[in-house]
Amino acid sequence: MRKDRRRDAEPRIHLTTLKAGISRSPEFAKKGLADYAANVGTKCGHACAYCSTGAMLRMHRSFQKAGEDPFGLGYAIVDPDTPERVARDAGRIKPKLRGMVQLCTTVDAWSPEAQKYGLGRKCLEAILSQAGWSVRILTKNAAVVKDFDIVEKHRDRVLVGLSLTAPMAQGAIVAAVEPYASPIKERMAALEEAQKRGLRTFGMLCPLLPGIADGPAEVDQLVGFVLDRGAEEVFVEPVNSRGPGLGLTEQALRSAGYAAEADQVARVRQGTEWSAYTRRLLTNVQASLRSRRSLSKLRFLLYPSRLTPEDKRWIREHASGVRWLGKDAATA
Repeated sequence: MRKDRRRDAEPRIHLTTLKAGISRSPEFAKKGLADYAANVGTKCGHACAYCSTGAMLRMHRSFQKAGEDPFGLGYAIVDPDTPERVARDAGRIKPKLRGMVQLCTTVDAWSPEAQKYGLGRKCLEAILSQAGWSVRILTKNAAVVKDFDIVEKHRDRVLVGLSLTAPMAQGAIVAAVEPYASPIKERMAALEEAQKRGLRTFGMLCPLLPGIADGPAEVDQLVGFVLDRGAEEVFVEPVNSRGPGLGLTEQALRSAGYAAEADQVARVRQGTEWSAYTRRLLTNVQASLRSRRSLSKLRFLLYPSRLTPEDKRWIREHASGVRWLGKDAATA
């Protein structure tokens, strides 16, 4: 029997105090997403099994204070005072240095615990109250629609994106690994609402899991959907292989009764399979965008360290839209 992880207990919420409000984000600048980041905590309550934030922030003091495993699930760590620091930095950073801020880069400003404190809305207001700033919203929660009234007032300075990890038909499977994110159907509806209101949008198809959303048909559905919603850019990323995320994703799928999908995820944990999966994904994404004469909108985010030499050579020869990232990017 397939189980619905959405019926599990709500995540535990821990409070923390962060130091940063708006900070430089060189890695996200390389991705073409934003020059700055504003994050509202260190652990998101959406509880996505594949999340790589734990690997990036595992040494942060907030995990020890909360007594939680950085790679664990079932809890969130949030800072309710983030909007005050964001407002401080938005005003004190010199106008000539201002640019795009992403809400958020490691957690979600519209996750359940962030909603409890109104963090997405308050941070959005704080940034946009100062001239020279623009905002890229990235969320997996349809609750962002409630704050479209603010976006409408600054429509030229805000890009709206809801991360789509599978087509609607695979929504139940995705729910097993994203138990507290909004259902895919609701995320798509939020993007449709953004388009209706004349808001600027971008596509974020990340991650497209093997055996679930990386095939030609699934990719084409997602690409077509975001382009039809007016996406100015389409960001795509294979699932991150760092940390225990792939193993946790496999476990979540298996526990929910999706054995075939779990087997596909298990495969990319072995040997050269991640490299082959990444090459196939890029091929499918490029083909879909090319067929719509929109290949120039592709931003395929790729850390090359686990690519085989053969796949790396092939991708270099078919590199349209590829953004090479990480310390190995220069030699990719």
